[in-house]
Parts: sequence; structure tokens; C-alpha cells
Amino acid sequence: MTTADNGEADGQTCDVAVIGGGPGGSTVATLLARQGYRVELFEKARHPRFHIGESLLPANLPLFEELGVGAEIRAIGMEKWGAEFVSPWHAEGRQAFVFADAWNKALPHAYQVQRAPFDDILFRNAIKNGVQAHEGCRVTDVEFLPGRKGVVVHSRRDDGAAGKHRARFLIDASGRDTFLANRMHSKRRNPRHNSAAMFAQFRNARRHPGRDEGNISIFWFDDGWFWFIPLPEGITSVGAVVWPYYMKRRDKPVAEYFQETINKCPALAERLRDAERVTDVEATGNFSYLSTRSHGPNYLLLGDAFAFIDPVFSSGVMLAMQSAFAAAAAVEAILSKRQSERAALRAYDRNLRHGPRQFAWFIYRINQPSMRDLFMRPSNRFRAKEALLSVLAGDIFGETPIWKSLRAFKTVYYIHVWRHALRSLRAWVGRRRNIRVATEEA
Repeated sequence: MTTADNGEADGQTCDVAVIGGGPGGSTVATLLARQGYRVELFEKARHPRFHIGESLLPANLPLFEELGVGAEIRAIGMEKWGAEFVSPWHAEGRQAFVFADAWNKALPHAYQVQRAPFDDILFRNAIKNGVQAHEGCRVTDVEFLPGRKGVVVHSRRDDGAAGKHRARFLIDASGRDTFLANRMHSKRRNPRHNSAAMFAQFRNARRHPGRDEGNISIFWFDDGWFWFIPLPEGITSVGAVVWPYYMKRRDKPVAEYFQETINKCPALAERLRDAERVTDVEATGNFSYLSTRSHGPNYLLLGDAFAFIDPVFSSGVMLAMQSAFAAAAAVEAILSKRQSERAALRAYDRNLRHGPRQFAWFIYRINQPSMRDLFMRPSNRFRAKEALLSVLAGDIFGETPIWKSLRAFKTVYYIHVWRHALRSLRAWVGRRRNIRVATEEA
């Protein structure tokens, strides 16, 4: 990333350049194009392409309708009416949560989707709305012009052809590639949480009957947790999220290590007993990170390009799309001069950080014994369970009045921690050790 010496660029001139054609990038591009702005969208791959993160939240559904893709998403999705947590440490064994029991009864379900067709729908919708989209086109560099006169985007197509495009504003929706954060050296390992993951897809995994078939299952085990996400056509996504030290111990091929890890969780192994793995096992590290900055002159970051914590609550797609709506509003305010750039970007930053902050409090404690107790034995005193379900549904950006009840839930949690002080201390020390080991070995 450099600063240009002149204000000219070859190729097309546009109002907004967007890096990344995933849910966040396609959404913000669509919204800005609808407002009459010239938008160019750069996607390094070609849709449809594989991507992890198949579980959506009820809060996604109004966004789909606003984008005009609700019917298309319904056609490819499996209904998800709730989630269950499975614990080897509790007599109950399993605790189900139903979204219809949340505070807002208007968001009773979500969908599980294969990300390839899902992302393709959003990307094609951007094109339908007038976005000039470049597939198989990787952004290689950006130059910020002096005097806040815009940005020059350098790209290279998969056939080797180079391009140069000038834009008034740049949006980084590159996801875990974190294009700008890497180039600005602003990407940081999350100091309060870190994890690694292994995942694959299976056919003929055992599912729950009836309407519960599409529900996501979260399995706790000694070294982390598993996701179990039913998908259409008999496919199930299964992944293990573990402390980085666990991945560092791997002494065999990743597929064998993944199966060995599954065997550590008998409840999950039973549901996969007759299943066939139909994809390669993939692994990723540095799973939790954040950028020290979310915006600057002529640019902003959204979704996973800014931060990612942990997929336990399936919040990634919802937060990316929600931040895309906020980004579109901020960029429109700036380009139309309705609001100063500083004010618009400060408001955007508050919105961007709100979602991860609300989920992070739970994520940082999800493996703490007291939090597991409260999830496995939920109480609706002070409407705390309804508020918790609202968080799990992603209903944290509207006017649903959940905040007093969430404070009550957190108070109960801290009381529970105090009552089980020795157990809590051991868990806290273990967590700190795991994070420290991960940092020292990075």
C-alpha cells in the first residue's frame, strides 16, 4: 500500500471500489449501486466457490428481504429453528434453545446454507443492481492519492492481465484476507481469545427428527468445541474449534487428527458413526484477530476484514452484512456531503464495534464452567433467557429492549463464578495459559 504522487489512474473511474465479493462486499456494493453510485467489486475467486460459515441467524432474514433475495435464499436453505448445546459435564447432557422463545417473536428461524450458492446469489444480485463486478480478479495494491482525492486500486486477473482503477472511496470487505489491515500492519491477534479450527463435510450424519433436523448443535469437549451444521441434500458441516496448542501437538495427517479429535467427543462420534466424509479436512490457525483501525481517509473495513472472534454463535455472516448496511450509509453520507467524513466514519465505527462487542462477552466465557452451567440450565428470571436468545438470534441492532435483562444475566454469571471460586480460578488460569502459549509460539 502506497501513496500516489499524482492523481491520475488508467482504466475505469468509479465512486466506490469494494475488495471482496463475499456477503459483506456484495451487500455494500448492492446498496450503494441502488443509490446511483458507480461501484466496482473485486473478487479474487470465481463464484460459486467454497467457503466455510454455513449457519445464519434470524437477524439475517430482514436483510435478505431488503436486498430482494429472500425467495432465493429460502430456495437453497434448510430451516434452522434453534440451537442445542451438548455437554459431557452435565446430567442434562443436552439443552435446546428455540429462537421463537426470544424477546422478539417475529424472528423465529434462520437458515443453514451451502456457502457456494449463497454467496453466488448475493454476488449476482449486486450485478443485477448495476455493480461492475470483476471475478477472478485479485487486488494487489492500493494507492491513496494526496489531498484525500481518492484511491487507485491495482488489480490482476487470473489470466495475468493487470488493471488500475481510480475510486473516490475504498471499502475493504476481503474477509479473513484482511487486505488493508495486513498492509497497514494494524492486524492483531486477539489478546483475549485465540483459537484454531479443523473442518470438513459429511454425508448421512444422524440428525434430529422433524423440525429440529436443521438445528445447529454445539458439542463441548476437553480441548474446545465442535459445530454440527445440517445442510441440504444430506450434507453436514462439522468443525472443531480448539486452542492453538492442540493444533501444535498434531503428529499425524490432518484428516487422521480430525478423526482422532472427533473420537474425543462420544456424543458427536455417535452422530457420525454411519457418516461418510465427502470433502478434504481443512485447518486454519490465527482464528481470532482484530484491526486497530476500522477506517481512515477515503476507506473503511467491514466484517471479517476488521475483526473475527469465534464462530460459536454463527455471527460472522450476520455481522458482515449488518456492517455492510452501516458502511453503505456512511459512504453515502460522505460522498453526498450530507455529513462530514469524520462524523460519518465515527458513527460507522461505533456500529461496527457494537456487534462483536456484544458477542465477545459470551465468547470469552463460553468454555468457563459457570457459563456452561447457565447455558445448560437456563432461567428466564428477569427475562434473561429471552434476552440471551435475542443475542443468539442476532437481534442486537434494533430496538428490542434486551439490555437490562442481559445485565441481569451477567450479574447472575458473576455471582455463580464467585460461588465456585476455586473451579473458576482453575479455568481462568488454564485459559490464560492457553492464550499465552499461543502468543509465545506465534
